[in-house]
Amino acid sequence: MNTKVILTDFEKRNIEIEKEFQELIVRKNDTQSVVGNGIFSRYKYPVLTRNHTPVEWRYDLNEATNPFLMERIGINAVFNAGAMKWKDSYILVARIEGIDRKSFFAIAESPNGIDNFRFWDKPCVIPQTEETDTNVYDMRLTNHEDGWIYGIFCTERKDPKAASGDTSSAIANAGIVRTKDLLTWERLPDLISKTGQQRNVVMHPEFVNGKYALYTRPQDGFIDVGNGGGIGLGFVDDMTNPVVQDEKIIYGKQYHTIYELKNGLGPAPIKTEKGWLHLAHGVRNTAAGLRYTLYMFMTDLNDISKVTHIPAGHFMAPEGIERVGDVSNVLFSNGWIEDKDGTVYIYYASSDTRMHVAVSSVEKLIDYVINSPKDTFTSAGSVNTIIEQVNKNKTIS
Repeated sequence: MNTKVILTDFEKRNIEIEKEFQELIVRKNDTQSVVGNGIFSRYKYPVLTRNHTPVEWRYDLNEATNPFLMERIGINAVFNAGAMKWKDSYILVARIEGIDRKSFFAIAESPNGIDNFRFWDKPCVIPQTEETDTNVYDMRLTNHEDGWIYGIFCTERKDPKAASGDTSSAIANAGIVRTKDLLTWERLPDLISKTGQQRNVVMHPEFVNGKYALYTRPQDGFIDVGNGGGIGLGFVDDMTNPVVQDEKIIYGKQYHTIYELKNGLGPAPIKTEKGWLHLAHGVRNTAAGLRYTLYMFMTDLNDISKVTHIPAGHFMAPEGIERVGDVSNVLFSNGWIEDKDGTVYIYYASSDTRMHVAVSSVEKLIDYVINSPKDTFTSAGSVNTIIEQVNKNKTIS
């Protein structure tokens, strides 16, 4: 005798939620069916969204305490992820923002770097300093030659000097953790800098004259960069006492460019035979608000303070749905991975909402950075650059 099993509404909804989640996680990602620019290939789907976060994070799965199977903990966005290769897997340490505006870090892992990203069971536990972080975000990962994996992130706290009733003024600084297994994170003191607030700090992967090298972006205030806003370089003797010394701007702001308002380094640079490849973000103001794009440059192998090549304009800018989100018209990257075969996976966030991947190679990126025309900084100069290329093409038989 067959007995028909009657599911409760809770059980039916549970099945639907899990089915939708699994279909998203295993969805194959393909390159976009366009010719592209020959430098990199974009992919059709984001690699991480808020819907990729585990069901167990968002739902109380006990029918007795959540009979309608409501989402108890809302996730708003997944973006701005650090990246590294770990035991043949592709690892992203993503910024997860809850609907309460608080961000935290969590690790997602993929077997191929372009799809099937799954978050680890629980978010990262970041130890606190004596002064608790109000919010943390945008971790850069560096596998340093000293044997540690460092994570440098922005720690945000309310400005203690803010006027009474001012609940928006904040102070940003660089928080620092290190690990050897990506499970246990040791908190080091926050960065000590004499050049103002720090929101984008990246560690160089090698010692420079026996010191740790840090790329910084000093600015006068939490929002207004003032005299800062460029990519700086400084040195630290001991990361357990991270006092940055000899800090100077190696690439500053420039009028009427993609980085006229501020610019900051993305992930740690990639070492090549021609120089260090850098991926950075540039910001300009528009009638619609701030516009963030990505650009590239190269520094000298032996003198990392010397910028040797920088193509004109942006490397990547928001396209299509990438323009839409919590903070529209923004691309931001703080993570990329170089594979042993020279493939480069560039992980970027769009509009502070979701994570994407673009794929290139070291060979292509070197060609792009070295051989693309540099900025002349004038309209007339841009026209001359085009005419020179047209005339060159006419000589081809």
